[in-house]
Amino acid sequence: MVIQRFTATSHPRHLESIKSAASTVAYDLVKFYTGNNTGDTPGNLPDPYYWWEAGAFFGALVNYWSYTGDTIYTEITRQALVHQAGEKGDFMPTNQTYTEGNDDQMFWAIAAMAAAERNFPNPESGPGYLSMVQAVFNEQAGRWDPECHGGLRWQIYTWNSGYNYKNSISNGGFFNMAARLARYTGNETYAEWATKSYEWSKKVGLVGDKNEIFDGVTTTDSCSSHDHNRWSYNAGIFLHGTSVMYNYTASLSSDSSTNTSGVWKERMDGLLAASSHFFSKNESSMNVMFEPLCELTGSCNVDQLSFKAYLSRWLAEVTQYAPYTYDQVMAYLRPTAEAAVKQCQGGERGTSCGMRWSSGTYDGTTGVGQQMGTLEVLQALLTSDVGGALTSTTGGTSESNPAAGTGDNKTDTDVPERQLTTADRAGAGILTVVGVSGICSAVYMMLS
Repeated sequence: MVIQRFTATSHPRHLESIKSAASTVAYDLVKFYTGNNTGDTPGNLPDPYYWWEAGAFFGALVNYWSYTGDTIYTEITRQALVHQAGEKGDFMPTNQTYTEGNDDQMFWAIAAMAAAERNFPNPESGPGYLSMVQAVFNEQAGRWDPECHGGLRWQIYTWNSGYNYKNSISNGGFFNMAARLARYTGNETYAEWATKSYEWSKKVGLVGDKNEIFDGVTTTDSCSSHDHNRWSYNAGIFLHGTSVMYNYTASLSSDSSTNTSGVWKERMDGLLAASSHFFSKNESSMNVMFEPLCELTGSCNVDQLSFKAYLSRWLAEVTQYAPYTYDQVMAYLRPTAEAAVKQCQGGERGTSCGMRWSSGTYDGTTGVGQQMGTLEVLQALLTSDVGGALTSTTGGTSESNPAAGTGDNKTDTDVPERQLTTADRAGAGILTVVGVSGICSAVYMMLS
């Protein structure tokens, strides 16, 4: 038995049961957050979680608000986004600037982009969510690097380990931001950057001949050495970006020179087919998502424990940008959600979730990544019951500032070069190193 496709009109009981289960999972997720405690920093997660994952955490809560309508976490989410955007609204706050990489900054930016696209309650003062993303885009476009004829380095500053590495999550994130800004604003310059960054990623080999997304390339040998490891979040961010570009270009006039929807459809379809790599082929766990490089051996680090959350998030949104993919995507997300929720049997309440969804049983682990992954794939089942991402012409209200992140508002030039300390290395966030009854009853209500 698998989870059925539900709609608010034809299956209201099932819809509410999914929302109820999501509420339980979200509650256990937010218990990890300490940034709203007296003396703590809004937006930060405690050790061992790096700053970038906090950005992903609040992106998940923006989605939770959008999918369920539950406003209980709205204020801590808005507070976190505003605080971590920093004085210049570019997600380079003083407590992170020395150590953050392009991917770290990007994860916060795409949380803000989701807030803009979903009309999440706007900041009470200061720059809007859209302006924050524009600031990050402008700064990262300024970092487009001549080594290997383009692309972004993993790290922003020379003193951070990984500066000589150009990875997929940084370049895929920049591509994703550009695509979403193009669609939201209608500004063709963003679309040109999206095309440029995708085509560079393909040329340099981050995007393989069979639409595999490899982890990265080193600049010290003209980007001829590749790390061919495949991680789920890398696949997801490129797939999501191509679906946005397909949606955006399909909306253009058919006789427009910028209408390349057929090209983007082909790319999206290829990446979607390649994403099957991250779903089990075993009969007992058919089509359940897993992380092939580390999950079966129990070797996933803290970062990698969260990667499935992002593939789940982005796959669900692909169906909104390209509705014809719905059945194909849900053939993966339904059994994955069922398996993920069934194993949420840990913690004091018996509702905490583990990592190995395909095992059928709780694996004994708890953490932000495990909990966020279950939340994202569970609320993905609601994707057909909420509106898609807005634009500036379809009701989006976020404040725009195309010049954000340039001139006096650019943070990069404020940071003096210095030697990296042990504390900095610990905070650099190295991403790439090679009630039970309550939830279960909701699951049973969803089964047929």
